[in-house]
Amino acid sequence: RTPGMNEPDRTELFVLPQGVKKVTLQPDTKIQNAATFIVQKEDHTIGNLLRMQLLRDPNVLFSGYRMPHPLEHYVQVKVQTSSSSTPEAAMINAIRDLSSEVSLLEERFVAELNAKRNPQEQYM
Repeated sequence: RTPGMNEPDRTELFVLPQGVKKVTLQPDTKIQNAATFIVQKEDHTIGNLLRMQLLRDPNVLFSGYRMPHPLEHYVQVKVQTSSSSTPEAAMINAIRDLSSEVSLLEERFVAELNAKRNPQEQYM
């Protein structure tokens, strides 16, 4: 880096400062069973993944995300659920399901990679 440049340090994009929570919850005061989750140091990738996974839940009535500003490194995920669930429960289920999907993807990737590296073992 050149001293004196206005460019922010790249670690600001992904390193969580000490004492800052990764996820905070703000209950909605106007809409029942709704809340906004603020996820620090994340971008559209996590926002869209969470939104899509939340929408797979039949108890979720609405899910959306936004990044308030490109230079602010957090994403806001809004969730509204039916009376039979809570936004917290829906988010926990979405994260658990995404984690399982990523683990399965990793297993399949490693299996295919090993099959390509050792093609003779494929027929044994």
